[in-house]
Amino acid sequence: MLLLTLFFLLLCICILTHAQISLAYAALGLELWFQKMIPTLLPFMIISGIMIRMKLTEKVAMIAYPVIGPLYKIHKNVCYAMLMGFLCGFPMGARVVDDLYLRQMITKREAEFLLAFCNNIGPVYFCSFALPLLKRELVLPYLFGMYGIPLLYGLVLRYTVFRDLSSQSGTYAAAPSLVSCEYHRPELSLGEKLLDEMNDSINSSVQSMLILGGYMILFNLLNLIPHILSGQSFTLTAPLLEITGGLGMLQDSRPLFSLLALSFGGLSCIAQTYSCIGNSDLSIGSYILHKCILTLLNAVFYLCWFLILPASFLR
Repeated sequence: MLLLTLFFLLLCICILTHAQISLAYAALGLELWFQKMIPTLLPFMIISGIMIRMKLTEKVAMIAYPVIGPLYKIHKNVCYAMLMGFLCGFPMGARVVDDLYLRQMITKREAEFLLAFCNNIGPVYFCSFALPLLKRELVLPYLFGMYGIPLLYGLVLRYTVFRDLSSQSGTYAAAPSLVSCEYHRPELSLGEKLLDEMNDSINSSVQSMLILGGYMILFNLLNLIPHILSGQSFTLTAPLLEITGGLGMLQDSRPLFSLLALSFGGLSCIAQTYSCIGNSDLSIGSYILHKCILTLLNAVFYLCWFLILPASFLR
């Protein structure tokens, strides 16, 4: 606790003594949150929240369930979480898993399985922001590294560590944080229920977005300390603190490092994931462990690419 106290005291001193630099880093976090995260994430949060509350997830999952269901031996709600996690991107994966778990639509074991590989950088972000920023010509090898490896990792986990999962949906015990919050509500019509759940989803999503914005500002601001110590922007640590701002600072100078940082997500992503699952008893430590393993597997993939096809490596 003493070291933590000294660290935040040092950060406060740095903000006071280097106001212009700290303002620039904080403004960067705020700008990225407002321009990138809100328009790309908030609509998905609201819509997914409504679908989960209205118990529509199994119908949505039918789009991919004939392929994903038998392959991973999972039921439709787990399939829905996989779809949202991979298509909508971080931190929607964690948010959807937590919502489903708290509402007794998946088990804790299924939630842990999903968190191990379904909370990654989104494909829209990766293809429209990350790859152009890194000035990469090829697309498929990077897509495999970012999404193929987690899918294969999840498949291996399903038949090893999580081979005890059931492929049938059922009624599950409530998560601890909801047990004390249960109450009886009067019966509502379909229209009233839709409006009620829509209001609840919007309130919850906006609150989550504010929290995520705070994390983006804080972790971008932490770049202030290495900046002061080195006398200039220290770009190597920036993506490990907050991925979007860090990539913007690093540009295409170290593409392999940036790609591995994208796989890991950065400390801000870990903190944001914790904010999504913090209302339940899901473990952030287990999530971090799997993130480190996925990053290592990604490094092995790039090493194999370099050894087998050096002419096209990182092209």
